[in-house]
Amino acid sequence: MTEPLLKVRGLKKHFAMESPIPFRKSTQSVKAVDGVSFDVFPGETLGIVGESGCGKSTMARLVNQLITPSGGTVEFKGENLVGMEGKKLRDYRKSIQMVFQDPFASLDPRKTIGQLIAEPLVIHSIGNKETRSARVKELLEVVGLSEYHAERYPHEFSGGQRQRINIARALALNPDVIICDEPVSALDVSVQAQVINLLKQLQKEYNLTYIFISHDLNVVKYMCDRIAVMYLGKIVEMGTYNDLYDHPKHPYTKALLSAIPKESPHDKKERIILTGSVPSPINPPSGCHFHERCPVALDICKTVVPELKETGNGHVASCHLLKDN
Repeated sequence: MTEPLLKVRGLKKHFAMESPIPFRKSTQSVKAVDGVSFDVFPGETLGIVGESGCGKSTMARLVNQLITPSGGTVEFKGENLVGMEGKKLRDYRKSIQMVFQDPFASLDPRKTIGQLIAEPLVIHSIGNKETRSARVKELLEVVGLSEYHAERYPHEFSGGQRQRINIARALALNPDVIICDEPVSALDVSVQAQVINLLKQLQKEYNLTYIFISHDLNVVKYMCDRIAVMYLGKIVEMGTYNDLYDHPKHPYTKALLSAIPKESPHDKKERIILTGSVPSPINPPSGCHFHERCPVALDICKTVVPELKETGNGHVASCHLLKDN
């Protein structure tokens, strides 16, 4: 099997909370990401799904070292990025780029599109004014825009066009990995399809590897080769999209999949309604974090944290019920 391009092991991020008492340090923290491990292989798309607040976006920023992890490692081509600083980290960042959720907030409104796309080249001292200008023109054409758009400002574009500009900027440095943090959630449905098809086309042309974060399970199924399901800072299940959609193992995954709208009125799929609300990441439940909402929880779920277990074909899940399957 191909060696992983990216290895994430035991990745954690605990945000310290402010104490309500002045001049006293708080002992509490928000466990946004709490021990995440996965591999990403060259040329594949790994999807990350889960409810809002489960830690998907924080995990993405940890992988790219935009925020410093509290623990764990992120290995890219055999080199651990955690703790890396200065020029060495900046050089590695050329290989791991991001496309953010909000296509307008991620663009500086005071700069032209040409300046925004050329900015990574300027930061990394690549080329001169002429070669950068040629590269901007090339990237605009690649994402379906025109050369004259380079002189315009972000407010002159629609949401879909802005996201194309963000994709062009992410491609500027010829990265190996692009992390897409809900890149189509803020767009209209018809525009979503255009952007998704563009991403798939670019992946083939440039042999890109994606980490694709989304809450839309239909989009994830279309985009991704493998899918990881997150709940309260942990990965609870991971497998190929066929295995995960056809044979889900974790009760939370089954509940998520049941929320996909029926394709036909005659579809007999039953909706699984979870009771209660998502627990606080400040004080997550003991044992399995999902046991308070799980319709099939056992006594052991309340006290013992389940480990990710192999169920075949690279499909893993963390559930005490798996031993009975």
